[in-house]
Amino acid sequence: MRAIRTTPPNQPIALILYTPIGLILAASQIAMALKRHPAGKIVIIPHYAMSGGTLIALVAVEIIMDPDAVLGPLDPQLQVGGAVYPAPSLVKIAKSKGNATSDQTLILADIAEKANREIQELIVYLLEDKIGRKKALEVARKLTEGHYTHNYPITVEEARKLGLNINTNVPPEVDMLMDLYPQALQQRPGVKYLLRSHNPYYQRRTTSIG
Repeated sequence: MRAIRTTPPNQPIALILYTPIGLILAASQIAMALKRHPAGKIVIIPHYAMSGGTLIALVAVEIIMDPDAVLGPLDPQLQVGGAVYPAPSLVKIAKSKGNATSDQTLILADIAEKANREIQELIVYLLEDKIGRKKALEVARKLTEGHYTHNYPITVEEARKLGLNINTNVPPEVDMLMDLYPQALQQRPGVKYLLRSHNPYYQRRTTSIG
C-alpha cells in the first residue's frame, strides 16, 4: 500500500499477482489503494490469482493473463471451529431447512448473508467504472453466490465472458522474473517451476557465466 501511495499520480502501475489464497481485509485494502491511484492500472497473472488475488485484479483496466492462468471465485469463507464453510452454502442450508434450522446455523447464515453483500458491494465499486453498474452487479453475483466452488479455476475464456478485459500477451520480462522464484514445497496442489529455464535469454546468460 505504501508503494502504491508513493507512486507519482501520473505514473501507471503494473502489478504482478501470484497467489492461491487471500485474506479479504488485506486484499480489499490493496484493491482500494489501487482504485484511488489516478493513473492506469494493469495486472499481470503468470499462473493464478485466486480469491483475494482476483479481487485485486478487478481494479485493473486490463488484466494480462497467461493463456493457461486462472482467476477464482470470491464467495466469502467463514471459519467455524476447525472447519471452513462457504457463505452461500450457509445461506442456502438455512433457507432449505426453515424452522428445523438451529439457532447457531441461523446466526451463521445471517453473518454469511452480510459477508456476501459486503463483498458484492466492493466488487461493484471496483468494476462499475469499467463495465457499468448493471454488468458489475451481475459479475459480483456470479463470483459470490455459489455458482462455483471456492477453488474453481476461472479460465481466460470464462473471465472474458464475465466482461473482464483480458489480454494474454504476458511480457517476456515477467517469465524472466518468475524464473528467479523457485516454488517452495507446500501441502496444496500448485504450479511447479522447471529447474532449467526455457527462456533463451536466461540460457544464454547462464551459459556465458558457466
